[in-house]
Amino acid sequence: MMIRQANNADIDAIVEIYDEIITAEEKGLLSTGWIHGIYPTSKTAEEALERGDMYVLEDCGILASGVINQIQVDVYYGAPWEHDTDDVCVLHTLAVSTGASGRGYGRAFVEFYEQLAKEHGLMELRIDTNAINTAARALYRKMGYKEIDIVPTDFNGLPGIDLVLLEKHLDLEQNG
Repeated sequence: MMIRQANNADIDAIVEIYDEIITAEEKGLLSTGWIHGIYPTSKTAEEALERGDMYVLEDCGILASGVINQIQVDVYYGAPWEHDTDDVCVLHTLAVSTGASGRGYGRAFVEFYEQLAKEHGLMELRIDTNAINTAARALYRKMGYKEIDIVPTDFNGLPGIDLVLLEKHLDLEQNG
């Protein structure tokens, strides 16, 4: 297994993962709140690739993707963060292929995100997810993230989302 920065050749595989997840959502197998043609889309992946903040997890093919940067979405401002700083690292749009779920790839991706943040001296980590995405919420909770607020919003073109804001503070002494 390897996690690396994405390149142009990865876009189709990333979009395929988005489509798998949304199709599973439409069949009632998952609860992410994602919608075909609205979010996430190929444009989501292409814009992240252009910024240089899209990453993929490979293990006999691309099985997960996510965006890692310092961009805080609008609803982050004014939230009751325990650490009031703009010096943060944010994980967006973590997507694991439905055929690879339950194999620890989501956890591995979050661990990579934490290590990357630490390497850049960013000890404050933030993530958001739809309140209905109980699987993501459970993973983040197990990994030490604290839910600090749930904000009703229209998010990435998705109407009426209850967006869960999560944070975790890394200590310099923590092993990476």
